[in-house]
Amino acid sequence: MKIGILTSGGDCPGLNAVIRGIVLRGTTSHNLEFVGIRDGWRGVVDGDFFPLTRHEVKGLAKIGGTILGTSRTNPYEGPRGGAENIAKTLDRHRVDGIIAIGGEGTLAAANRLSDDGIKVLGVPKTIDNDLRATDYSFGFDTAVNIATDAMDRLRTTGDSHQRCMVAEVMGRHVGWIALHSGIAAGAHAICIPEVPMTMDEICQQVTKAHDRGRAPLVVVSEGFKLTGQTEAHSDKGLDAFNRPRLGGIGEILAPEIERVTGIETRATVLGHIQRGGSPSAFDRVLSTRLGLHAADAVVDGAWGKMVALRGTDIVQVPFVDALGALNTVPLYRYEEASALFG
Repeated sequence: MKIGILTSGGDCPGLNAVIRGIVLRGTTSHNLEFVGIRDGWRGVVDGDFFPLTRHEVKGLAKIGGTILGTSRTNPYEGPRGGAENIAKTLDRHRVDGIIAIGGEGTLAAANRLSDDGIKVLGVPKTIDNDLRATDYSFGFDTAVNIATDAMDRLRTTGDSHQRCMVAEVMGRHVGWIALHSGIAAGAHAICIPEVPMTMDEICQQVTKAHDRGRAPLVVVSEGFKLTGQTEAHSDKGLDAFNRPRLGGIGEILAPEIERVTGIETRATVLGHIQRGGSPSAFDRVLSTRLGLHAADAVVDGAWGKMVALRGTDIVQVPFVDALGALNTVPLYRYEEASALFG
């Protein structure tokens, strides 16, 4: 059996470890053959495949990014897109099925292709940790560690000047990165998409911390909305799926905090450094285990499903379990952290 492997959507620490786990388990335990698919669904549509053996995946667990490349291509668009054309392309290359590694958009496309008769199996990926069908997604732990380290550095320069520092982290719809890194770094205010706040509320927390002799640290998710706002801040146009490219809310908050409180305030957008570099030990283990179980799922014939973390176990769940609703931060999780604010 020949299986194609692709990575789609945003890059993420741990992708290479998943690829390595799939190939090692599949070749040594199940006598499977693999091809790499370049640049996500674009490679499926164009038939851009190459042999993927143990040699190509050696030493990959510690390397960030993806050796397969990635894109945000919609497999149903273009003259060669659509399930019927893709089925012909796979048949021409004698590829029996696809393992798609990606987030909500990737899995939605995989689910649609599966419904249309293409054999697809999924591995969930998102640094935002916003997929509800898995307890944790690989890449999240690394992003939190990177953000925490950056905030620790911001704290030292903030302390030196008695400035308020605003750190903007990723999180389009959910605030897991902001919450975890903010708690770890000792933030005095954490602003997440699930909990709108007014400028007065943010400034009260900043002032409270400053009055105690602290240099305030404010952590904000890119998708955070002030009370009354209907859309997250975006001035960078749209992505390939017509979603606003977020980023810059920190630069909006910082001058307002300074104006209201009189405290000198600086903003730092951490951006794509949260996606880059080597995965953490936790993410290396999680992504490797997901890869091993994905190869087993191929042998099980678990098409139309994805592997996921439940507790400490890797299980198989239908694509639809990951779609339709996000893994948002529960209010009680935010409220328990609020004792640390101000």
